[in-house]
Amino acid sequence: MDILITGINGFVGSNLTKEWRGRYTLYGLDINQTPKEGVSKIFNWEELNKIPSIDAIVHLAGKAHDTKNESEAAEYFAVNTALTQQIFDYFLKSDAEKFIFFSSVKAAAEKVQGEFLTEEVLPMPVGPYGESKIKAEEYILSKQELTAQQQKKVYILRPCMIHGPGNKGNLNLLYKVVKMGIPWPLGAYDNRRSFCSIDNLSFVVEQLIARDDISSGIYQVGDDEALSTNELIRLINDSLGKKAMIWKLPTGLMNFAAGVCGALHLPLDKKRLRKLTENYVVSNQKIKSVLGIKKMPVSAREGIRKTMESFKNN
Repeated sequence: MDILITGINGFVGSNLTKEWRGRYTLYGLDINQTPKEGVSKIFNWEELNKIPSIDAIVHLAGKAHDTKNESEAAEYFAVNTALTQQIFDYFLKSDAEKFIFFSSVKAAAEKVQGEFLTEEVLPMPVGPYGESKIKAEEYILSKQELTAQQQKKVYILRPCMIHGPGNKGNLNLLYKVVKMGIPWPLGAYDNRRSFCSIDNLSFVVEQLIARDDISSGIYQVGDDEALSTNELIRLINDSLGKKAMIWKLPTGLMNFAAGVCGALHLPLDKKRLRKLTENYVVSNQKIKSVLGIKKMPVSAREGIRKTMESFKNN
């Protein structure tokens, strides 16, 4: 099988390449064309007409969520929306039979209303990242009749927080804070959050690629269990061989402190406090149902431990 991966040099693309090299013929589409082991050739976005016949496209290229809020809104729409439209139009004209678009749970909701998030929620993204992703989804869905006529399969994936070896995101920052021996002061907050290990994500994508019995649709992807931040802190300490230092300071005191910090332009303002302590549980039942499985291959705790072990070498 011949597969085109856009954004192949990113975290997810690099992991898929390691997993698939030698088993599939891989091509890349990226702004960086440096040769990559296991990849036949990496093209730039002006070379779409030079890409040989392929069977499937995995569209990863995108602008990630900027937690510092320094990016212009137009940047998100230029990459997450316009590039998706461009590669999807290419897909419709190509011989490829499958298209997998990496959207995000943030395209559906900034906050989870109720116990957990499902694919049936009416999308209400907040901010240019989620808004640009939902615009891309809408464009793809507007072509449903055409893709059905062509007997092509289209999958829109909404993963939650992806992590794994080589990832430099928020978990890596939290790991460094815990490693420094700084106590976790938010132990009084009882929150739960879903994560998505790269192993489970890779498993889902390959199932969609390899099987022909899975219907087109929107699918959330995440680990089976949601974890509390306190549990996450304990897992990090376990990987470091240290005892967790979790302080259960009164929530009222922390909310007041966050307000003062915000006024003084210090890191822990009310918005960041909410992000650190909110619930964001994502259901993966739909994707497991269509795959015919009861559990993901890797548990949430096992995935976190593997990621933490990889940080030791950095």
